[in-house]
Parts: sequence; C-alpha cells; structure tokens
Amino acid sequence: MSKINHEELGTWYAADPEKAATWLAHVTVPWWIAGGQALDLFLNEASRVHADLDVGVLRRDIGHMLATLLDWEHFEARSGTLTRLTIGAVPRMDVNSVWSRPVGGVNWALEFMLDESDGEFWVFRRDPWIRRPLSTLSHLGSSGLRYLAPEIQLLYKAKASRPKDQVDFERIVPKLDATARSWLRDSLEKTLPGHSWLTVLADLEESVA
Repeated sequence: MSKINHEELGTWYAADPEKAATWLAHVTVPWWIAGGQALDLFLNEASRVHADLDVGVLRRDIGHMLATLLDWEHFEARSGTLTRLTIGAVPRMDVNSVWSRPVGGVNWALEFMLDESDGEFWVFRRDPWIRRPLSTLSHLGSSGLRYLAPEIQLLYKAKASRPKDQVDFERIVPKLDATARSWLRDSLEKTLPGHSWLTVLADLEESVA
C-alpha cells in the first residue's frame, strides 16, 4: 500500500448528492448520503456550501462498492494519512473512511463513511450496545436519494463538534420527531454524559410534553 502524507492530501470537488447518484448508478448494495448534505436532504433545503460529499455504506458492503467503481482509485484515510488500496483490497478494521476519485483525477470526489452492522442491525462503532434495525438507518428523500437518519448523523457529530456542527444541531433538533429526539438523547447519555446538547434535548422534550 502506498501512502500520501498530510501535506499532499489534495483538494475536493464539491459534488452534490445527485452527482453521487450518477457515479453509483450501478451499485447494488445499500448506500446513503451522509454528513452535512444528509441533514440538508432531511430539511429539503441547503444550509451552506459543502466542501465535499460523504456517502455512507456498511463495512460489509465496501468491497462491492469499490469493485463497482471501475477506473477509480481508493485510499484509506486515517490520522491524516492516505493509504492506497490495491485492486480487490478492503479497508482495515481500524479505518472508517475511504477517499475516492477517478483515476487521473486531481480532486477527490467521494468520501465513503463505513458503518458497522450485525445481521439486520446497524451498530454504532463507538459503542456496540447502541444499535437499531438497518431499516431505520436511512430515509428516502423527496429527491429519490437516501440519506442517513438525522439523529444518527448528529450522534456522530457530537463527539468533537465544531461550530458548524453546533449550527446543524440547532437547526435539526427542533425538526426531529419525539422518537428520534429521545433516541439521540439516550445515545448521548450513554456515550457522552454531560454533553451540552443533552440540556437542550431535555428542555425541548419538556416544552413539547
């Protein structure tokens, strides 16, 4: 495996979700839009310009995903280093992100975010006790594209939240239904007790009770 260091990571082509649908038209395993663009699909409105495009896929399906993208190159992304995946190889178990682009391309096009699973259940990689049916992992948007359930996306964002993640939380949480809010609150209490978002979730639950 060849490596690219942090200083040579390159730039991103800011693709939109519809472009992903074109690139992944022949993929037969489940996939969904993730990251900030997933939240935009949930609200059916753009919040900001996104620098990249995240696509979620189950770890067990990533081999098929990469094999389907003919004439693309793929790199494990971990700790500021990119490591090229040879043809037929899959990411190591401690790698949760794969950067991909057409062979010969300068800009990165897709970042695959790997989700864990156990049979018919999605499993949160930071706490395997947090799980839910795969049927609830993503939603079908009005555009015809699937996107990661917003409460799951917020759970991922919570650990090392940046200013834009705080903005996302504030605009998304009031739009979640009671079941999704309760799930997010319970999951945060288990993984990040004392997180500032817990107070907001509790207050919101009281206000709508």
